[in-house]
Amino acid sequence: MAGAVEFDPSRGYRLNPQVALRPEPFGALAYHFGNRKLSFLKVPELVDLVRGLAEHASVEDALLDVPAERRAQFRRALSSLAATDMIRPR
Repeated sequence: MAGAVEFDPSRGYRLNPQVALRPEPFGALAYHFGNRKLSFLKVPELVDLVRGLAEHASVEDALLDVPAERRAQFRRALSSLAATDMIRPR
């Protein structure tokens, strides 16, 4: 995607308003109604994190609720979600 902004965990993000999260036993399906992309959020904790992003000043602030040993994994997942416009900077 031309002109895409690099994911920056020091910034605040939010779920894109064009994205719907459908709960599933494994976590959730995220569907983007604009670009028609589908993503699987494979752990419920990631779903909670994505839903709550807008309540935090930055991704790093939101990650404080995640055990330290899982933060890098969640950072990578959020970076991937940002690359497909599922989440976007505030």
